[in-house]
Amino acid sequence: MEKFWLKLSLEQMSVEEWESLCDGCGLCCLVKIEDESSGDVLNTSVSCKLLNIEKCQCSDYKNRFDKAAMCTKLTLDNLSLMTWLPESCAYKRLENNQPLPAWHYLISGDKNTVHEAGVSAKWFALSEEYIHPEQLTEFVIDLEK
Repeated sequence: MEKFWLKLSLEQMSVEEWESLCDGCGLCCLVKIEDESSGDVLNTSVSCKLLNIEKCQCSDYKNRFDKAAMCTKLTLDNLSLMTWLPESCAYKRLENNQPLPAWHYLISGDKNTVHEAGVSAKWFALSEEYIHPEQLTEFVIDLEK
């Protein structure tokens, strides 16, 4: 596979190349809440109802914006605003001129290495279908630890 991410900037990538940067961790599909006092966006261990937790893939990617109110399209224009993305996120790493991690499938050639490395939502996420919205604060997590 051509290592396009080493040759192209995020701005130069085709839609297909951009989409292929997603490592399949599912962490961007975690429900976020805003701390009213600080304005910080906090991740929870609660996933969007559309996330197939076992596969860490959206069960309806094509219609996700219609079916999941919290779903936001990651673009060049909003990438820097998405401060809640984990440090491991390929988009964030490339934006900050950092290499992709060894477990990223574009490096390893295996889409399971993200899960084997323990950096996916597969191991801890709970679907929002089973959590009352008033309980969300009980599920706040720090993705960097």
